[in-house]
Amino acid sequence: MIKRMSVVTSSALVLSVGAALADPSDSWGEGFGHMMWGGGFGMVGGLMMLLFWGAIIALIVFAVRGFSAGSGSADKPDAADILRERYAKGEIDDEEYERRKAKLGL
Repeated sequence: MIKRMSVVTSSALVLSVGAALADPSDSWGEGFGHMMWGGGFGMVGGLMMLLFWGAIIALIVFAVRGFSAGSGSADKPDAADILRERYAKGEIDDEEYERRKAKLGL
């Protein structure tokens, strides 16, 4: 318990010394300054960050869609193929086959 108290006390001391050494009269207009006011990018930097991450996410989405679009959609049979397959298996008779074929316009 005493060791923990000494760690907390020394951490508080280090942080308070750092705050005491800060120069409150420092002008933000000189040098790099503060990001939101002085020489930083401010709002433009924030917008550019949003645009950058938006573009990265959009590229990932388009890449995933592009790679997954060609995986099996070309092998999907159409109605005529299904009709011929059902006729070949004997699931439908000649009359049903001709009626459905005429309805499909084949």
